[in-house]
Amino acid sequence: MSELRAPFEAPVSPDVQESLDLYRRMQLIRGFEELVQSLFLQGHVHGTTHLCSGQEAVEVGVASCLRDGDRVGGTYRGHGHALALGLEPQKLLDELLGRATGICGGRAGSMNVVDLEHGLIGCFGIVGGSIAAATGAALAFRGTGKAAVAFFGDGAVNQAYFYECLNFAKVFALPALYVCENNVYGEYTRSSDVTGGTALARAEAMEIPAKVVDGNDLWAVRDAAGAALEQARSGGGPFFLEALTYRFVGHSRSDPGRYRPEGELDSWRERDPLRVARARLAGELGVSEQALDELEASVAAELETVREAALAAPFPDPAEPAAEFAP
Repeated sequence: MSELRAPFEAPVSPDVQESLDLYRRMQLIRGFEELVQSLFLQGHVHGTTHLCSGQEAVEVGVASCLRDGDRVGGTYRGHGHALALGLEPQKLLDELLGRATGICGGRAGSMNVVDLEHGLIGCFGIVGGSIAAATGAALAFRGTGKAAVAFFGDGAVNQAYFYECLNFAKVFALPALYVCENNVYGEYTRSSDVTGGTALARAEAMEIPAKVVDGNDLWAVRDAAGAALEQARSGGGPFFLEALTYRFVGHSRSDPGRYRPEGELDSWRERDPLRVARARLAGELGVSEQALDELEASVAAELETVREAALAAPFPDPAEPAAEFAP
């Protein structure tokens, strides 16, 4: 985790400090996505982009329960997964801008980031691809105390990957956590309009322990993920976690989101995960509003530095392989 950079007028307990670190990580993800959108509109990010604004509590809550050696499969909406795991925002933005200093040498772009140092075995443009990758990692982890996590959207529960991999994980009691980030929409279509039953029921039909959690509450996600991973590590087999959340942006760069019913976005913004987390920090955990303002300002300052450095970074030589992947 990035160190907390906002000054505080008095020391805080380790538990409060940890919560502040997680809140800072959520703020970093939100600010990063807003920066990516701005750079895309300026023509600096090529191809397409899929932002995760609104889903930060799911990514950070689950990532906070992982250990060294665990593995994670992310989605094409994976910037938040990468940052939640600890990938430096500079290396990620450099990658999105196609620079040689990016985490994959400028070759992966927005949808296919890999960061093995922090356990990210890949972000997958194929819907449900993360499920297969994490299941494979879990197969290798049997009896080791390590676990693998697959993040995927609600649309992926209609894919064959979902049924084949969860069935395999159940039969062989794999240490896997399957996290469905149910953000209401599969691309441009409301999931309930094209999905029979619920995602939870589908996992339970395979007798996989499953739970629905408020995906906009960092602490609720963290508690549920921690318990699920403990079960998986101890030989209890896979667990399915459905996190109910909402993306505040369109499916991709070309989607203005006009299919949303009037008032729906405003209603979900009342439960913005950043707002929920800040309210608890300022209320129950006793952190001052000034300290939280300073924390958020420190994130903005960090991202401005990241932006300037990324724009100044060199492009890779097409004739040379990325250094990390050179034979």
